[in-house]
Amino acid sequence: MKKQYVSNSTESVPMFKNGLLEALSKVHFSVPLILYIPVISYVCYYGLTHTDAGVTVFLLSALGGLFFWTLTEYVLHRFVFHFVPKSKWGLRLHFIFHGVHHDYPNDALRLVLPPSVSVPLALGFFYLFRAIIPVNYLYGFFAGFMTGYLFYDISHYALHHLNFKNSFWKKLKKHHMKHHYQNADKGYGVSSAIWDRVFGSDFPQKEEHQ
Repeated sequence: MKKQYVSNSTESVPMFKNGLLEALSKVHFSVPLILYIPVISYVCYYGLTHTDAGVTVFLLSALGGLFFWTLTEYVLHRFVFHFVPKSKWGLRLHFIFHGVHHDYPNDALRLVLPPSVSVPLALGFFYLFRAIIPVNYLYGFFAGFMTGYLFYDISHYALHHLNFKNSFWKKLKKHHMKHHYQNADKGYGVSSAIWDRVFGSDFPQKEEHQ
């Protein structure tokens, strides 16, 4: 994704003439918390009380789901959000889904996924997992997966709007800011840089020590 314009404004630029579509494209960072904490809580409750998983199996399944989220995040960001089509309509869709974020990275209302996108994705992943994962592992796995998504969404907002003293968060913010301001073709991991290292899309290590 080659950048030609980057604004540091926190304002939301209009993307649609239609008022409803414009409203649906914006979301306060608290919305994913309000929406998905109850979902994750219910999935945990159901998995622990309506299956034979037990606490240990549930927790291990949740760790598996959390780990799988980190890979999903990387794949979506690199191969879906950064796929640039050639058609006029394709370019328009690319701008709506991700290009606008690179042009206006500090837009406070376009830093977390709107429910119009995240809800269908969450449902799609749940039914996919249900089709291939045994029920005793399903709910723990999905709870971990959704917890990973929620951490990604909220940390993405924080990386753009907060300053950190903690070394973990400082390193994560530096990684993501390089993706925006140095090279958008590297550093696809947001909540974790692990898959950038695995797949060779990390920034050169010598730069990390400068």
